[in-house]
Amino acid sequence: MAPRVLVSDKLSDTAVQIFRDRGIDVTFDPSVGKDKDKLLEVIGQYDGLAIRSATKVSAKVLEAATNLKVIGRAGIGVDNVDIPAASKKGVIVMNTPFGNSITTAEHAIAMMFAVARQIPEANASTHAGLWEKNRFMGVELFNKTLGVVGAGNIGSIVCDRAQGLKMKVIAYDPFLSEERADHLGVTKVDLDELLSRSDFITFHVPLTEKTRNILSADAIARLKPGVRIINCARGGLVDEAALAEALKSGHVAGAAFDVFAVEPATDSPLFNLPNVVVTPHLGASTTEAQENVALQVAEQMADYLLTGAVQNALNMPSVTAEEAKLMGPWVKLAGHLGAFVGQLTDEPVKAINILYDGAVSEMNTNALNAAVVAGIMKASNPDVNMVSAPVIAKDRGIDISTTTQDQTGVFDAYIKLTVVTDTRERSIAGTVFSDGKPRFIQIKGITIDAEIGQHMVYTTNEDVPGIIGALGQTMGKNGVNIANFTLGRSQKGKDAIALLYVDDPVPDAVLDALRSTGLFQQVRALEFEVA
Repeated sequence: MAPRVLVSDKLSDTAVQIFRDRGIDVTFDPSVGKDKDKLLEVIGQYDGLAIRSATKVSAKVLEAATNLKVIGRAGIGVDNVDIPAASKKGVIVMNTPFGNSITTAEHAIAMMFAVARQIPEANASTHAGLWEKNRFMGVELFNKTLGVVGAGNIGSIVCDRAQGLKMKVIAYDPFLSEERADHLGVTKVDLDELLSRSDFITFHVPLTEKTRNILSADAIARLKPGVRIINCARGGLVDEAALAEALKSGHVAGAAFDVFAVEPATDSPLFNLPNVVVTPHLGASTTEAQENVALQVAEQMADYLLTGAVQNALNMPSVTAEEAKLMGPWVKLAGHLGAFVGQLTDEPVKAINILYDGAVSEMNTNALNAAVVAGIMKASNPDVNMVSAPVIAKDRGIDISTTTQDQTGVFDAYIKLTVVTDTRERSIAGTVFSDGKPRFIQIKGITIDAEIGQHMVYTTNEDVPGIIGALGQTMGKNGVNIANFTLGRSQKGKDAIALLYVDDPVPDAVLDALRSTGLFQQVRALEFEVA
């Protein structure tokens, strides 16, 4: 019996035809995505669900999806899909991360032109029969300094286009290497320098806890007078109220926003201000981009349903069906190793070295490499998946090397990850026990045996008395329950580490209390995807 796919959002006729041409029984009904009850009623009949942003795939929908095997999102954002619920259900979630990059980059350039020459206001004025030539005095882009916050896939395209306009381009991106910056022809700077030097600033980063309000009121105060701000990335990167005040005072000369902290944006502090250009999240809205992502998602879903091949999956490795069962625990371990290092590394990564020892060295190391790299990068970019992560790493000039060897230690197999930056190397190793559970077995060359939990605390210190007491008492006083406690040291009186597996996220105040003891060189809260 042919697989059945429901297309519940608007998708091009060509994309729908791809399913039919490949022998898949497809139902094209965009009305279903807007009708929750209808979706719940019919979803159990289908093996695949192709969506854009209108269809909301909740845990309730997934519970009713008794036959569903794959969800394909035509586009990059999957906020409308409950991915943890899909994973528990065994449903693969795919997206199309690169189909709209050029379109979004071009929109940012268009917005920059619009705010530089006050085109929307001049257009409205002229349509009204006014001839206010002297009112709309613009500025050239030529020879101006453009600050690009985030030099990933979209940001790098903006850099290229801006250089074509003969702008001076500087970039801030914690993961941008000097080699990649040279290749892009941009000057790598820190955020403070970018704020103080730029005539225009454009954002191309995801919204994370680290990037939320990256342009805060304090940051706005440090901006070069007369700067113009463009945001076609994510709402919430800029404090809109603080920017509105800076626009009113004249400190900021203009702004162009395609995204807002609350969407749909029916109200914003930026609305109705002079020289503020706003659009309703049109970054990916071109015929070409919509067609590209639609065709891509149809091909990916058809490949999976007919052959088992997996591309651009957010919740499983790109491996064959035969490999998946054997490799599953090792893929989890690889991701945990990457996530550990990614959450501790705040500077650009130059190299990633991965050692596979024993039985794991004979597995699909490309998929394991992807899991490691995705784990590292998810700390700064939650949209990264196992397919896109190696591409992004290559674009940023990160050297990835793999070594395999026969069993050399007490474990039948293990993975060791070493990450190199300009100032240090950081290493961690892990294995999978016979019960299928990943474990950390070495950090900084120190032997440990640590169970991996969702919420963890990592500390480093000199091997002196009082460490266990300080950790236990501080956690106890603040109501933090310790599920597992692992210690290790290099030798007596030298470097030591601790890993605490706790039941709930540890508040910042508790971490600060540990730091205030003066006993610890480093105190960090860590989060791992263990479901």
